[in-house]
Amino acid sequence: MGRNIRKRRSSMATKAVAASAALALGGGGLIWANFYASAHESNSGQNATKAATAAAQVATISCPDVGQKLTNVPKGAKQGVATELANLDKQITEAYTRLASTRQAQTNDAGFVQNAITGPLKEKRAATIDRIRINIQRSGGQFNSSLSQLAACTTQAANTNAGQAGNGQQNNGGQQQNGGQNNQNNGGQQQNGGQNNNNGGQQNGGNAGQAQNGQGGNGPVAADFVDITKVQANAQLGVGANGAKANGNSGSRGTFTSNCGTNGNDNHNTDNVIVAPGVTNGAHHLHDYVGNQNNDAFASDQELAGAGTSCQNQGDKSSYFWPVLRVQDGSQDFDQNNDGGGKEGNVGKILQPAQAQIKFVGNKRGKVVAMPTALRIITGDAKAFVNGNANANVNWSCTGFENKVQLETQYPICPQGSQVVRTTNFQSCWDGQNIDSANHRTHVAFAQGDGTCANGFKAIPQLQVRLVYNVPAPKLQNGTVVQPYAVDSFPENLHKPITDHNDFINFFSTNLMNKMVNCINTGKKCK
Repeated sequence: MGRNIRKRRSSMATKAVAASAALALGGGGLIWANFYASAHESNSGQNATKAATAAAQVATISCPDVGQKLTNVPKGAKQGVATELANLDKQITEAYTRLASTRQAQTNDAGFVQNAITGPLKEKRAATIDRIRINIQRSGGQFNSSLSQLAACTTQAANTNAGQAGNGQQNNGGQQQNGGQNNQNNGGQQQNGGQNNNNGGQQNGGNAGQAQNGQGGNGPVAADFVDITKVQANAQLGVGANGAKANGNSGSRGTFTSNCGTNGNDNHNTDNVIVAPGVTNGAHHLHDYVGNQNNDAFASDQELAGAGTSCQNQGDKSSYFWPVLRVQDGSQDFDQNNDGGGKEGNVGKILQPAQAQIKFVGNKRGKVVAMPTALRIITGDAKAFVNGNANANVNWSCTGFENKVQLETQYPICPQGSQVVRTTNFQSCWDGQNIDSANHRTHVAFAQGDGTCANGFKAIPQLQVRLVYNVPAPKLQNGTVVQPYAVDSFPENLHKPITDHNDFINFFSTNLMNKMVNCINTGKKCK
């Protein structure tokens, strides 16, 4: 226990130009720095053009998400399977690092990527998937043989945004056209199936921003941003990310708010105890934690239940965690040379939220029931850029615009005096039996449009997390973005806004949970 990083961000963070910062990094930080150096060192404009073309065509690696295809993992196999799934993530990160640091070799040899990167990666993944099979069968479970077909990965162009296709949207030169969320996951059924999805090659309005691909070399780019004042209104008042009213005019109309702070004590780590228990750096990006103070990869439910909490009401020891937001201003934060930080392309100054609002609301159709202790809910998809949108659950906006504009595939550039807002509305239907599931999704689901829970699921309080940040407004200049901000991500997901996500583990005391349910069901506003 006690792996959580509570190191104060250094006031002596050194400033450097973006290229220098990128060169200081391992892995993703070498992408564009190395590529452009090799292109400009050449005396041949033709070679530079070839290099630019190659880099634009092969920017990242897209692999089927094996974990999302799992439906039943025996208890005795859970740790072994979680470890092997984490190995799959690590293999992708290593392959992406190699892809990022060999741009010149790729330019010189058309077969380099297949022979030196994706081919060996397929062999490693096949062996790892087979170890998953052994773990499951050894514990008496049934292994879905189709998982063995998910070993192969493909490369994906920088201007192909897999995350957009779920809405069929095209950015058209950076203008957001999205008419709102449509990420329904009815009855807890997994829609994505872990299939590799390049989604029709939607374009980010050309290759704008490729010459400056973020301080860490792996995004964001200019096309990932839009001036929110130029976006057509698309938000539906009172509508949650699942497309249904979070708190309608009938049913359970009360609310319960828990004040747990903004992580002012810098409680961070790059673990994810839900997806990768027992695995250090299982998230490959840094999380903010509020509420429970002992959440790391090795925390047991007993340890979480006995932990301290940052919540004002000490009966709420739940863990609320999300990827940090950074501004890429040339600074180097405390994790510059750490796994999950600068070594994996997550760079820049970590921003502490100005506000972190945690609220639970009711069901538009009827009453809610209590959440079980240790219930785990993941909402959104940290790999949505390469997985596709089936599990994406993203709302980006600015203060003063939240009832007008909600963005999925672009970060907002807010006007002066306005703050960046990330809002997440969690799944609010529970299967009534399980606190987790093999793919960490199918035990919970979003309510349907009329508020009902499909497949016999039960309505539970819906968690809503609203994070507000003071972010210096990025500037778009000549197809590049100056001083961008971005959510931490798996390196191969290029810091796309569609990859934002949020996590929750319920450790409310029984008394406080009962109070919450009573408040919501009787229409009260409680804290």
